[in-house]
Amino acid sequence: MHKSGSASSLGPGGLDLTQTFFRQIQRAAPPSPTKRHTKICVVGAGNVGMAIAQTILTQDVADELVLIDAKPDKLRGEMLDLQHAAAFLPRTKIQASVDYALTAGSDLCIVTAGARQIPGESRLNLLQRNVTLFRSIIPPLARYSPEAILLIVSNPVDVLTYVAWKLSGFPSNRVIGSGTNLDSSRFRFLIADHLDVNAQDVQAFIVGEHGDSSVALWSSISVGGVPVLSFLEKQQIAYEKETLEKIHKEVIDSAYEVISLKGYTSWAIGYSVANLARSILRDQRKIHPVSVVASGFYGIEGGDVFLSLPAQLGRGGVLGVANVHLTDEEAHQLRDSAKTILEVQNQLGI
Repeated sequence: MHKSGSASSLGPGGLDLTQTFFRQIQRAAPPSPTKRHTKICVVGAGNVGMAIAQTILTQDVADELVLIDAKPDKLRGEMLDLQHAAAFLPRTKIQASVDYALTAGSDLCIVTAGARQIPGESRLNLLQRNVTLFRSIIPPLARYSPEAILLIVSNPVDVLTYVAWKLSGFPSNRVIGSGTNLDSSRFRFLIADHLDVNAQDVQAFIVGEHGDSSVALWSSISVGGVPVLSFLEKQQIAYEKETLEKIHKEVIDSAYEVISLKGYTSWAIGYSVANLARSILRDQRKIHPVSVVASGFYGIEGGDVFLSLPAQLGRGGVLGVANVHLTDEEAHQLRDSAKTILEVQNQLGI
């Protein structure tokens, strides 16, 4: 398909006007080789992919953004729509193509593409179709951008992150799933709403599977640096475990509610993934609950499995996993969550 980027060929016959419009200063040196040009590609121009792309643009995360999709007309329409907002955005080169060659040299490849469930179709069959789709997506990304970091958003994200890791041949630190980063944001919002504080002052993690077997780390929640549960105990303020479980259930049900109301989720995942992209490409070394190889952590055994743990992110991808204290019950729930994911992986036979 035709792709469009920034150009200076406005003169007769496509004459490049750059040298005419601007005069070079004397004794100028070439641009410094240490200045880094940041390139992101987003695979999948659906609601999620475009929310991610739009948020990345508004937050000035990349110098170049490439959109990839199998539908050329929709893809070109989305590209033009974003390009036409250039006067209101930080300067970013926006391109689109059905050809993965355009992704060459990407620093970060974000994959949102996925098959939709057919009425009456089993989750396993849907997953098998997504694995087939990934076989056509991941190898060309790895070939054209061998030094990139892969960030998987497609669901079921934990299993598909594992699939992407296997198909890419990348080291495990450069394959990351968006995991429970958004679940944790929903968790922080609900706690903040209960306590009437700013969600940014709430430190709280959902870990494990991005799904029904996720684990809420109640023991490590703090607000403004104050550990919540230990504070309540010291103040002899009673709380019921059922109340905590109700909040966790609200987190799990949040996506289903949004989907039932508007048909899909987009804005929150857009902000979540753009936040991850910034942490990675700006080398911010922030801690995010994202899907990483969890084998060997907290007694997780049985084979390689990706699930969310609080991980430090930077230019190298996953720099390490935070040594967060878990209660015996939380560690047990996390191991059960890992078993749930492994059972699905074993059915795939990858």
